[in-house]
Amino acid sequence: MHAKMAKQAAVFSLSLVFLCLCSTTSGQLAPAQAPAQAPAKPADTPAPRGTPDVTKILQKAGGFTILIRLLRTTAVADQIKGQLDNSDTGFTLFAPTDSAFSNLKSGTLNSLSNEEKIRLMQFHTLPKFYSLENFETVTNPVRTQAGDTNPGDYPLNLTAAGGQVNISTGLVNATVSGTLFSAKQLAVYRVDKVLLPLDIFVPKPPAPAPAPVKPKAKKAAASPKSSSSTTTTPTLVVDSGAVALTEHGMLVSVGFSAFIAAFSLR
Repeated sequence: MHAKMAKQAAVFSLSLVFLCLCSTTSGQLAPAQAPAQAPAKPADTPAPRGTPDVTKILQKAGGFTILIRLLRTTAVADQIKGQLDNSDTGFTLFAPTDSAFSNLKSGTLNSLSNEEKIRLMQFHTLPKFYSLENFETVTNPVRTQAGDTNPGDYPLNLTAAGGQVNISTGLVNATVSGTLFSAKQLAVYRVDKVLLPLDIFVPKPPAPAPAPVKPKAKKAAASPKSSSSTTTTPTLVVDSGAVALTEHGMLVSVGFSAFIAAFSLR
């Protein structure tokens, strides 16, 4: 009985050894595969950027609340964005800060008509892209979107020296204090003052009064005319014993005897 149990234990041990050898061999013949990796995602490509929006540029910079409102209410922001797609020259915007607007005389903006507000915003816009380097060689006066280069047509004068750009409206002298955006045919520069055009903020002299009309010289009064164009001198006509006296169209008939009497009295 004891021997039988020993024999069974030996067989069990051999079975365990055999199983271990089989496991080892199969592990060497069929190595475990590495877990499959997820397919690599393609590198993200930046989405193409559309036409620059001046209001978004100003919002990102901060401090341009009043300017943004004016650009929107006058539709100048939409005008710039719409024309950038078809422009070969681009645009340049001078952007006064909220602080610059607060330095204006109280009621300045409220006193402007809608048309004047549009002109004011267009006066801050140049219909051409200017880099800071371009300002050094600019030819004055410079045309704005509000008009032309002639006096009375909202021109600007720009000067640059030592990296500083100065702007003159004839009423205000301002300075470019920073670049907010400069790409894709659009440049936006921060300025320290609101650009006030002479054509809006300086009263125009009243038109001269018309010269008084000189009275025409009166013609001399013509002497009364008779029904006949000529004056008939008195004439004596002797016919059948009567005399006819004609003077200024009046006929006087006298008898021959009266004529003789008058003549004899002399």
